[in-house]
Amino acid sequence: MPLTHPIFKEISALADERGVRSYVVGGYVRDHYLHRPSTDIDVVLERDATEFAEELARRLGVKIQTFKNFGTAMLRWHGLEIEFVGARRESYSADSRKPDCEPGTIEDDQLRRDFAINAMGWSLNAATFGRLSDPFGGMDDLDDAIIRTPRDPDITFSDDPLRMMRAVRFATQLGFDIDDETFEAVRRNAPRIGIVSAERIITELNKIVLSPAPSMGFHMLDASGLLPLVFPELSALKGVEKVGANAHKDNFLHTLKVLDNVAAKSDDLWLRWAAIMHDMGKPATKAYEPRTGWTFHHHEVVGSKMVTRIFRRLRLPLDAPCKFVQKLVFLHLRPIVLSEDEVTDSAVRRLLFEAGDDIEALMALCEADITSGNDAKVRRYLANFELVRRKMVEIEEKDRIRNFQPPVTGDLIMKVYGIPPCNVIGEIKERIKNAILDGDIPNDFDAACAMMERLAAERGLVKVTSV
Repeated sequence: MPLTHPIFKEISALADERGVRSYVVGGYVRDHYLHRPSTDIDVVLERDATEFAEELARRLGVKIQTFKNFGTAMLRWHGLEIEFVGARRESYSADSRKPDCEPGTIEDDQLRRDFAINAMGWSLNAATFGRLSDPFGGMDDLDDAIIRTPRDPDITFSDDPLRMMRAVRFATQLGFDIDDETFEAVRRNAPRIGIVSAERIITELNKIVLSPAPSMGFHMLDASGLLPLVFPELSALKGVEKVGANAHKDNFLHTLKVLDNVAAKSDDLWLRWAAIMHDMGKPATKAYEPRTGWTFHHHEVVGSKMVTRIFRRLRLPLDAPCKFVQKLVFLHLRPIVLSEDEVTDSAVRRLLFEAGDDIEALMALCEADITSGNDAKVRRYLANFELVRRKMVEIEEKDRIRNFQPPVTGDLIMKVYGIPPCNVIGEIKERIKNAILDGDIPNDFDAACAMMERLAAERGLVKVTSV
């Protein structure tokens, strides 16, 4: 029996006392049959939902949030979040996804739901408590692993184009297919996504990115025609160009493989976004050189500069997550190049210095980036990465390079030599930093001061005070 939590008896008693039809509808019902845990409950009532919820909250002794503009209310009780909404019917205008609403029946409310699997409901009234209402065959769709709209999909998607993104998101999260007729309607209505806000779109995109196999969602977005509209930079990676027998790989397919590789090992949203964006600079840097074939020189530099612009347009956060993704895109070739050559202490020091605390995320991205079909090549790269990892541990224990700041500061140089801020200070600090990273001097204060004094003397600086 799904309705064992005490909250349902409380709602049932109040609904019967007031003669109100009430149902649990939507994701909580769907997830029960999918054996997925859920703590979010949508209760639909054939009356004013806020007044009903306020009375229930008084009886339970809890606080309530009301959203009078939307006619909804929400309360939390014993680990559950319950939202109350009045049953309604909706109508839409062509230039907005915000409906005109009027009171309706439970059946009207089910009809306005996005997909049949989300339109199922359980009665909360005592006489029919727990009875399943499934007017559009949602249970059959769960059995068939299908996403399908309750009514004509052209109407569903034209009325609220965000539902097209939600169709792809649910299919990706659940590992379902989208019904053929429903998918064709997405194709026909794809341009309507233009009336949906970027904030709504990125919410769905992030849920796709966090799915078990996110490539599935991006393939659907591509096949439906939505991808170039919501994420043109990713769509631009598609395709293979040939000159004679020389062809480069399809960078779109490669990116999705890298994304799935990362997803198999990490739930970190921003590491997954770094996987999506790591080759974003390739279209702008692609060139054919007769002697070497296709090249993408400095695509990591170009791609890292694109990150902020893409984050801003997609309404992704421009603070720490953006900087993290930008850093990983900029550095993603470094461990690969390092693993192809002799793994020198100097190169590893520089990698540790530039990656800082993000070194493990960077290594995870680089390992995911090895997508060759040549098993021997993959094994060789992974073995070299393991050598790089061991070197990093050794050097970090010995030299404390990760996130280090050169022992000699600009303030110290100015104080010792009595000079104002100038380029010479930056030159001395940079020389000391490089000497430490190259292993020419140890990472300690005395060695750095000795080098400072030599460099200052070369530039004719005279001490005015001791160190």
